[in-house]
Amino acid sequence: MTNSSLYPRHIRPRLLEALADSPVVLVHGPRQCGKSTLARAVGDAAGYSYITFDDDVLRAAATADPVGFTGDLGSRVVLDEVQRVPGLFTSIKAAVDRDRTPGRFILTGSANVLLLPNLADSLAGRMEILRLHPLAQTELAGNLSGFLDTLFDGGFKMAPHQRLGKELAERIAVGGYPAALTRSSSRRRTTWYRDYIETLIQRDARHLARISSMDALPRLLALAAGQTARLLNVADLSAPFQLSRPTIREYVTLLSRLFLLEELPPWHSNRLSRLIKTPKLHLGDTGVACALLGLNAETLVNNRTLLGQLLESFIFQELRRQASWHEEPITFYHFRDKDGVEVDMVLEGDGQRLAGIEVKASATVTPADFKGLRKLKEAVGERFAAGVVLYDGESTAAFGDRLFAVPIRSLWESAV
Repeated sequence: MTNSSLYPRHIRPRLLEALADSPVVLVHGPRQCGKSTLARAVGDAAGYSYITFDDDVLRAAATADPVGFTGDLGSRVVLDEVQRVPGLFTSIKAAVDRDRTPGRFILTGSANVLLLPNLADSLAGRMEILRLHPLAQTELAGNLSGFLDTLFDGGFKMAPHQRLGKELAERIAVGGYPAALTRSSSRRRTTWYRDYIETLIQRDARHLARISSMDALPRLLALAAGQTARLLNVADLSAPFQLSRPTIREYVTLLSRLFLLEELPPWHSNRLSRLIKTPKLHLGDTGVACALLGLNAETLVNNRTLLGQLLESFIFQELRRQASWHEEPITFYHFRDKDGVEVDMVLEGDGQRLAGIEVKASATVTPADFKGLRKLKEAVGERFAAGVVLYDGESTAAFGDRLFAVPIRSLWESAV
């Protein structure tokens, strides 16, 4: 049976590294992405006890007396779904201030604490935060891709790859959630994803915020799925609802806290004018998006518009997943000006080095596909590492200085 424990989680060395020098390490990410499996595997090997706050009794006890609860914990403990007991963060801070031994607490959370500033601030300087995503294509393939290193080195070499064809649509529709991957058919996967969304919204969304129109959240998420990889347009998202734009904006933020949506900020430069300053919207996983839109691999192949959007989100999420365990931090943006010149993803690495990624669903690339990448290159000069058009083709080819067409498959295959 397919299970997250059957695949290497490439962030595991980062977790072990953090536990060696940080008193608290938080692994956060969406529910069912494999956080508990990873935390328990690392904890069991090192003698950690395990507590989950999905247990009603333990959650009630911790909420009633967080100081006493923390005081009774062992010297090393995994606390699972810690966002369900927000009062515990302050008592963990006090415990750590008394004893700063590295690796005392492994916390997991299904809400983004970086968007819950009171929680994050209470453990500032004491806690390292790691983001776990659903399974990356490199993890499913069982190898470590060198794509990001090659991108920032600008060193793509000629290498043959087979076209993905329909397999690409299949990978997009399946997504990366371990439990969905166990399902034997697209119909069964869709059922899992829809149940997952319903449970998440009914349980975690209610816990995080007082929502007046809870039934609007699944509909809003489905609408956002149809707008993935587009500029965030709150007016369009709010049109079907009898809710104000500020309310819909709050709901989008809530869905982002649950890692269901992600906003990609705009890249800006003093050397360029007329830049669009609106973020792009991406679904957190394309399997969720396809289930919400009622798409499988076959119907996706026949809908070129949605295929293009979902492919862009698929590649964005794959790169985000690979960046989560990369040695150097990588920040993601998008670039678009008011003339419609754009780059789907701008990645900023160490030393302010920049790389651009453009995504194409087709099997051919022309010089015109590099228009946005050339503009980005001119704007940043020597900081520009490489510009890549990822396409469903067979050959890596240079289209000028530090500009390359690269097959999509190279994202998760060793040879780039």
